[in-house]
Amino acid sequence: MKKIIVAIDGFSSCGKSTMAKDLAREIQYIYIDSGAMYRAVTLYCLRHRLFLPNGEVNAPSLEKEMGRIRVSFRLNPETHAPETFLNDENVEKDIRTMEVSAMVSPVSAIPFVRTALVAAQQEMGKEKGIVMDGRDIGTTVFPHAELKIFVTASPEIRAQRRYEELKAKGQKADYEAILENVRQRDYIDQHRETSPLRRAEDAILLDNSHMSIEEQKEWLLQQYHKATQE
Repeated sequence: MKKIIVAIDGFSSCGKSTMAKDLAREIQYIYIDSGAMYRAVTLYCLRHRLFLPNGEVNAPSLEKEMGRIRVSFRLNPETHAPETFLNDENVEKDIRTMEVSAMVSPVSAIPFVRTALVAAQQEMGKEKGIVMDGRDIGTTVFPHAELKIFVTASPEIRAQRRYEELKAKGQKADYEAILENVRQRDYIDQHRETSPLRRAEDAILLDNSHMSIEEQKEWLLQQYHKATQE
């Protein structure tokens, strides 16, 4: 069976990563979480005080630092799940906090950040056999991907999912704050100058507002089998 690229795009907190990880595991493909790469750069900015008092990124300083920022993925030997590393440090838990969530959209909107990370993502996909999720995978990173999925759900449902995810991890969570963050990220993602979030013309739409993880998994597998048989 031929190897393909599966590009899964969509709004924040739609469950894209869960879907992509499950599919990659099922079909034995490599999973790449592009959003984690932007989160890692955001974490770097927070640690190195590259945010200005007004919340904007100190872009000139970050641009000078980009050459020192290395994001990679490694499989956890116990869980066999991919984890994110920033300059060889495991930051998988650190990049999932609300502090990073609140600041990631401004960072990901910076053209030179996107250019650097898109180049890294394209390098990862040269051999195909990958599942990648994010905001611009099917439109910018892999416009010729054999299978493109665009995932959406209502802001309220996405906020509730994020709330439950944080609570399950033992982290503090405020539903209203999360909902506001979801709405702000939607606006920024869709209106940024470089690679705005949009559905590719040939992407299959999936509204998973009222679908279980198992239903999503079955649906996605069906789309994968169709794409590899064509």
